[in-house]
Amino acid sequence: MDAAIEGGANAVYLGGVAMNARIHAGNFSPAELREAVKKAHAYGVKVYFTLNTLVTDRELSVFLAAARDAAEAGVDALIVSDLGGAAAIHREIPSLELHASTQMSGHNAEMAKELEKYGFSRMVAAREISRENLRLLLRNSPIETEFFVHGALCVCHSGQCLFSSLVGGRSGNRGDCAQPCRLPYTVGGKERYPLSLKDLCLAEHIPELIGMGIASFKIEGRMKSPEYVRDTAKVWRKLLDEGRAASPEEMKKLAEAFSRGGFTDGYYTGSLSRRMLGIRQEADKEKTRAQIPFEGLSRRVELNVTAKIAAGELMKLSLSDGVRMVTVTADRPEPARTAPLSEKIVAKQLCKFGGTPYVAGSFSLALDPGLMVPVSKLNDLRRRALEALAEAIAPPRRKSVQMPSARPVGARTERKTARFADPAQIPETARAKFDRIYLPLDRFDGSVEGVVLPPVLFDRELGVAARMLKEAAAGGARYALVGNLGHLSIVLDAGLIPVADYRFNIANAGTVAFLEEVGMSEQILSPELSLPQIRDIGGDTSVIVYGRIPLMTLEKCIGKELADCAACDAGKLTLRDRKGVGFPVRREWEHRSIVYNSLPTCMSDRQDTLIRAGITARHFLFTVETKREVEAVLRAFDEQTAPDFPVRRISSGR
Repeated sequence: MDAAIEGGANAVYLGGVAMNARIHAGNFSPAELREAVKKAHAYGVKVYFTLNTLVTDRELSVFLAAARDAAEAGVDALIVSDLGGAAAIHREIPSLELHASTQMSGHNAEMAKELEKYGFSRMVAAREISRENLRLLLRNSPIETEFFVHGALCVCHSGQCLFSSLVGGRSGNRGDCAQPCRLPYTVGGKERYPLSLKDLCLAEHIPELIGMGIASFKIEGRMKSPEYVRDTAKVWRKLLDEGRAASPEEMKKLAEAFSRGGFTDGYYTGSLSRRMLGIRQEADKEKTRAQIPFEGLSRRVELNVTAKIAAGELMKLSLSDGVRMVTVTADRPEPARTAPLSEKIVAKQLCKFGGTPYVAGSFSLALDPGLMVPVSKLNDLRRRALEALAEAIAPPRRKSVQMPSARPVGARTERKTARFADPAQIPETARAKFDRIYLPLDRFDGSVEGVVLPPVLFDRELGVAARMLKEAAAGGARYALVGNLGHLSIVLDAGLIPVADYRFNIANAGTVAFLEEVGMSEQILSPELSLPQIRDIGGDTSVIVYGRIPLMTLEKCIGKELADCAACDAGKLTLRDRKGVGFPVRREWEHRSIVYNSLPTCMSDRQDTLIRAGITARHFLFTVETKREVEAVLRAFDEQTAPDFPVRRISSGR
């Protein structure tokens, strides 16, 4: 944090000891947070506290305690990603400002409009937005937009990655990502790093970004060294102050602080090619190690000091940092019995700011002659003035808004629904077994009741999707699986009944209640939950009991980069890890790639376990299966028998 201040940051974002997306970082205890906020505010630096992980019902009290500690410390805003958790914070601490984490998958202006209704003042936009879509978002968003301009890039859309969680047991949505994207995979017999992206750097686009009206330029740095934080912030501070793009020398300096074989601006410019890929080489590490060590905060804030000590009057001291001014009074001086008070003594005591961020700039004193004041009282006057200045820097609080109930009103029903990737997969027997079947929006053929919206729809794509939804409704569709708040409006406009997909990462009853409030008729719970956690939630919720769950949603089509379009079109692209385990990759919507789990979740022989957890509404995901394989799965569920292939189970722990 000191390094960020030294480098000239206007704000820092940081986490506490629990419930943040960098849980293994050296985070702040409540006492450390109070001191950090006080220090940052003295420098005019805002503090945004991260509570940006999923929250289960049993963790809600810990989550709220962390929010209360942050509010009492005086943080300027909380960054949150859990809808139920955000609603709970607003009910408990209604005046505290909320920012929507990039983990909420905010990628269009419709999302920002929904967030505004529920008290969010800022949305941290998806890193994958192109300049055209970013411009549309900024033009139409009713709240502030924060945008990542520098730092590490996840290859998966934020909030949509389950790779580390479902394969390795470490949830990226809960701050414990094992970074499987940085590992090698074999494609077409060659070992490559198809998921490891270079770090982002948009320093060459600064004038354009400033002109768009971004509220906050965000540098990722919570697991980096203080030298990286200081040097990167310092370059960006200079460029933003001068309103210009980085020079080649400045780009080199940024790369020396940290890079993975250079930088990428591919998402922003729309150049989605293999040039975006990169790994950290030994040469990169050597450059980073050569940076000048950070030895502590050397910056100081100048204060203008004005004092008046007059006979018969309370002493008066004013401090101003150029933005705020405070004045305190205390104690009347006494007539001097021996040596009267001198201007030198008063200046020495009132300008003694050692151990604080301050240094005296100008000093002005009106001092009557022949007076005496104990040094202890001058020191106390100075301390009181500094305390008043700290209070004057405290952030303003926002008006409260009406939030949804903490508990859902719906109840679980018996229901079986299924999603198929293609109409050709659907056997005739399936139509009688399921209460509802969904197909992807771009493959809807009028034979089923529902459509599945793509997980990502940027502003330029919304119009096309809206037209297709209306066509689907005219063709017999009644339901739509929705995975993002920013897609809800076009579903409602089409007259379809929205169902919240698992992509909302629903992990608690408060999120179910929130989604009920916005109009979702049902919700599919997060596949990360265990059976006891599912049992706690209630509401009209269902659970995925069969299917290869998507692990990653990639903005760039890796089929095009690593194999060829024919392999991707034929559904034959597979990533193999170092153990030879294969992860199918399929194209979705126009060009995005979806990486699916190597093992399907399957509970066909454990249906009594589902009943004990209260799971009566069940959802099936059919992705790479043939029609014959679908029929085999359905038989296994009918007969409650174990599958004859390796599967993943819903955890019964916790």
